[in-house]
Amino acid sequence: MYKNKITQAVLLGLGLVVALPSFSTFAAQVPADIKLADKQQLVRANGTEPESLDPQKVSGVPESNVIRDLLEGLVNQDAEGNLVAGVAKSWQTTDNKTWIFNLRDDAKWSNGDPVTADDFVYTWRRLADPKTASPYASYLEMTTMANATDIIAGKQSPETLGVEAVDAHTLKVTLDKPLSYFASMLVHTSMKPVNKNAVEKFGDQWTKVGNYVSNGAYQLDNWVVNERIVLTRNNNYWNNKETVINQVTFLPIENQVAAMNRFLAGEVDMTNEMPNEHFKRLTKEYPQDVKVTPYLCSYYYEFNTARKPFDNGDVRKALSYAIDRDVLAKFIVGKGETPAYNFTPLSTNGLEVEMPEYAQLNQKQRLEKAKALLAAAGYSKDNPLTFKVLYNTSENHKKIAVAIASMWKKSLGVEAQLENQEWKSYLDSKRQGNFDVSRAGWCGDYNEASTFLAIMRTGHSQNYPKYASADYDKAIDDAILAPTAAERAADYKRAEASLANDMPIMPIYHYVNARLVNPQLGGYPMKNPEDNIYSKDMYFIAK
Repeated sequence: MYKNKITQAVLLGLGLVVALPSFSTFAAQVPADIKLADKQQLVRANGTEPESLDPQKVSGVPESNVIRDLLEGLVNQDAEGNLVAGVAKSWQTTDNKTWIFNLRDDAKWSNGDPVTADDFVYTWRRLADPKTASPYASYLEMTTMANATDIIAGKQSPETLGVEAVDAHTLKVTLDKPLSYFASMLVHTSMKPVNKNAVEKFGDQWTKVGNYVSNGAYQLDNWVVNERIVLTRNNNYWNNKETVINQVTFLPIENQVAAMNRFLAGEVDMTNEMPNEHFKRLTKEYPQDVKVTPYLCSYYYEFNTARKPFDNGDVRKALSYAIDRDVLAKFIVGKGETPAYNFTPLSTNGLEVEMPEYAQLNQKQRLEKAKALLAAAGYSKDNPLTFKVLYNTSENHKKIAVAIASMWKKSLGVEAQLENQEWKSYLDSKRQGNFDVSRAGWCGDYNEASTFLAIMRTGHSQNYPKYASADYDKAIDDAILAPTAAERAADYKRAEASLANDMPIMPIYHYVNARLVNPQLGGYPMKNPEDNIYSKDMYFIAK
């Protein structure tokens, strides 16, 4: 995220036509002089109870954290976010439209069955199939995989998707348009394989303990809802001999202070977040435990543009301009986050952004514009604007919501009623369009601007604001077809300008990742901008 190192993953993102004969693997890299602890059991505070462990039916970070340990896709990432081999030991393309993946012979499911090219064909067809109703179906459209758009729309059969098992260990993928960073997109949770026999035998119950068949370094051992998920070593994993940690436990702790206290008591090895109000104290008193890393994520609020009055761009702009982002970034969160006036994190590979006009004003000037816009829309002290702000249960989210509502009340006389919901209900409300304004956060699925900007395209399954703009859509389409990195960057600049002008979302800040980590935990990735943490790559050091 904050590095300029030229890696293979970055080269793919620059639009170079490449043939990639092989990639290295990545596993726990234990230095020779390190003595390992006898007990290799990791306990992670995971933020909330996962919605599901079905990779084609989830859309959140908490779910991906668990699934990343259970299932392995064609490619993985190393500690710096570079692409490394997963089930695919090598891959090649000569035109960025036809991709060949060579699967390793020793990849197996936890039940001992071989992992084959057919597993990926089945999985990706399942992702595209409207019957699956995947919240990430549009991700396949972003890959430009042949016929994905028509399949998702119900116009073609899933069997027409541009993926083919040439033989058991050779997968051929055909894209409608050349996409130089296609391989980077395969790291994502939605592209990880599922076991066809398990899914067809158990239906929606295939994710239960005893039914779950995994191909990653771990298998599902225990799941007590709202209490814990326990994973144990998958002895059939192809690289099991390099795995050090034997057991991983995920705890759904939503309260950051509770997670902090359990960490300090030695009950948790890694927190999901840190309580904002304790950050400075923890940094001072426990500097060896505090880890702050780059994070390819944006924090924002989204409008339901299908509801009045948020179909009015002036209302949307007024509320956005009235937010003092400097105060929020420096004092409410205060861990190194930066104020955001655009959607995509500025450190994203290949991004160039021209800051919008309101970003260059001081807060007093922004407030003057906000008042004028709201008055023009017909709102005043005698006719105040009232609406609800939805956020998922979290003390950190609550503090931000309270601060923003206070800013709106003080500067514009707006009455914003706060409504928090637990994670699953919150996701369902957004998908059903049952909100006025909603807290949102988006983390890059790969390090390229389209992972952010494409979700605001008309009809995208993650476009909860229901934003629709022909100019915006064309900018995204042009970026996909752009023959050079410079032209692609110019298209993304146009897209960001459309978002700033239309304001379907209010960017608030760009994240860093701050959490408490047991100092005895070796291999913790300090430079992975997508925060893709694989338990198989870590280990505990003896005290």
